[in-house]
Amino acid sequence: MTMLEITDVTATAACCTPLVREPLTAADAEQLAHTMKALADPTRLRLLSIVAASADAEACVCDLIEPVGLSQPTVSHHLKVLADAGFLTRSKRGTWAYYALVPGTLDRISQLLVAS
Repeated sequence: MTMLEITDVTATAACCTPLVREPLTAADAEQLAHTMKALADPTRLRLLSIVAASADAEACVCDLIEPVGLSQPTVSHHLKVLADAGFLTRSKRGTWAYYALVPGTLDRISQLLVAS
């Protein structure tokens, strides 16, 4: 067994790196966690990607069932989670629901995480 050598640290040495920007508030962290939970599912990421890649960043739920290989109720549940998290808006046309990407939502999330 060997002894570790302890280095003498003077009182003037800084023990911590100072913050260079404001960290997340507790409320912002709570909201971001809710938002990221909505994204933390492979099916939801695919659905969001499909909607974003569609014309006018909008898609009918009927067009989203086959690409993800799930039933309409399951796809609708995932789309509701994304809408509740603020990624998508929903509009009803006849018997079908259309989902559109909320402009700037993904940009706002990345800005919270990237250092200024």
